[in-house]
Amino acid sequence: MTNASTTSDTAGVLDAATVPLVRLAAVITAGTERALRAELAMAAAGSRVEWIEELILQSYIFAGFPRALNAAREWRRVSGTRAPDDDEGEDFAMAAEWRERGEATCATVYGPFYERLRHNIRSLHPALDAWMIVEGYGKVLSRPGLDLTRRELCIVAACAAAQQDRQLHSHLHGAVHSGATEADITGTLDAIDDLLDPGDAARYRKLWGHVRGTRDEERGTRDEGRGTRA
Repeated sequence: MTNASTTSDTAGVLDAATVPLVRLAAVITAGTERALRAELAMAAAGSRVEWIEELILQSYIFAGFPRALNAAREWRRVSGTRAPDDDEGEDFAMAAEWRERGEATCATVYGPFYERLRHNIRSLHPALDAWMIVEGYGKVLSRPGLDLTRRELCIVAACAAAQQDRQLHSHLHGAVHSGATEADITGTLDAIDDLLDPGDAARYRKLWGHVRGTRDEERGTRDEGRGTRA
């Protein structure tokens, strides 16, 4: 089973086929149905069918089932594609594998913050911790068909559109941990700028600047440590 984080084409991912994907992520999460139809048409013309399918599937985690179902219905109409006859998401005998994949994918996204995340979520409720790992990161975000880097950029777009600042902060780090460049993340915010309230757009650019600064400090500390050991 190919994990989403191991697909080969993840470097410099904010290309012409990815821009409509991140815009679609934002509109599924917080846009109108009219805007959704327009962005689906743009994505169908400029992105890959399998990426769009996977984005729509993962959107229920961040946008809820009603918006995910609306997006799937409109996608079938816009694209003219039929749903597959079956899918691994139906096979609940894979729950143990989903947990294993979920732990690996979540650890990639959260990096050094992974253990703290698991502790914090479990302190909210053990069921939320289990669902996050098995359902979210295992069954959904570790699916083949869309690499983890692009998934994380779409999550950044979705969190920004939904005004979920705390989750956006986490997934700005997560996008970097998953292989996105700073230019990819800046480009994602640029791509959805017209979809955000101007005040939100400015705030999220400032937040991204803070995340970049934190990462620069971490790199500087590691470099100093290596110099000391040498």
